[in-house]
Amino acid sequence: MSPTRDLSRRLGSIFLPNSPEMSYERFQTPTASPWRTRLALYWQLVRGDRPIGWLLLLWPTWWGLWLAAGGMPPLWTLFVFSAGVWLTRSAGCVINDYADRWLDPHVERTKGRPLATGAVRGREALALFAVLMLAAFGLVLTLNRLTVLMSFVGVVLAASYPYLKRYTHLPQVYLGLAFGWGIPMGFAAVQGEVPAVAWLLYVANIIWSTAYDTWYAMVDREDDLRMGSKSTAILFGDMDLIAQGVLYALFFVALVFVGQRAQMGMYYWTGLAVSVALVAYEFVIARTRERAACFRAFLHNHWVGLAIFAGIAADFALRGPAAPAF
Repeated sequence: MSPTRDLSRRLGSIFLPNSPEMSYERFQTPTASPWRTRLALYWQLVRGDRPIGWLLLLWPTWWGLWLAAGGMPPLWTLFVFSAGVWLTRSAGCVINDYADRWLDPHVERTKGRPLATGAVRGREALALFAVLMLAAFGLVLTLNRLTVLMSFVGVVLAASYPYLKRYTHLPQVYLGLAFGWGIPMGFAAVQGEVPAVAWLLYVANIIWSTAYDTWYAMVDREDDLRMGSKSTAILFGDMDLIAQGVLYALFFVALVFVGQRAQMGMYYWTGLAVSVALVAYEFVIARTRERAACFRAFLHNHWVGLAIFAGIAADFALRGPAAPAF
């Protein structure tokens, strides 16, 4: 092929996105990499270098397991859910980047991701997503039938979440649905059923996830507006801090009802009080709405989740073993 013809073909694929010359991949020929480099790229793709998402998914899962078991859950169940949290969160990151591989190059925070740069191909990402989800499903198969059946809902939630930002301003709410599904699954695994308190805790987590992911969306708000993407940060507009206050208030109200229904004691309420103080500090951090400040507020929610878990775990451990009261 002549240099002139090759240049024309390349320019056509850039400026005519529906051209038949356009490849399925964002980049047709990614640079070949040694296997160690490729593993590093996959590690980056699953956010292995950024554990905050895993922790934000882990804490509510552990809330549910401890409440369902009335204390420390069976060790194998704890392992399955803890490993499953990492696997499903990693798979969620992969499918999210796959869905956004055309958008991420235009967003400051995401333009260096492996799929955005073309260092990892779309087909590789889909294969990695399948491997991660199959590994998680293999762990779930060791649990009871109800938990296995509920896991299919989790797969649908995880796989469909990334596409919501194209059609609705509420992808953060859907993230809560996906991130919190380990709560009813945990009750199903421990108790063989999902009582009302599990659904109440699930709702609390949906509200919390919506709130902390709104901080995250505030970081990308300008880029999202430019690219036509949607989020709660865009929906709330200038009322964003007020809306955040309402969301966190509803979150803590729901946790109060959880504590009352589960007949929790002093340590639970102490953990809840500490988490309220931590959330108040987030508003101090993000009051300027600057990108870095909003990102710090988002990261700070790890400590909120930890404080609530510490209160639940301490309450059951220090008052002695007891059957759940719900």
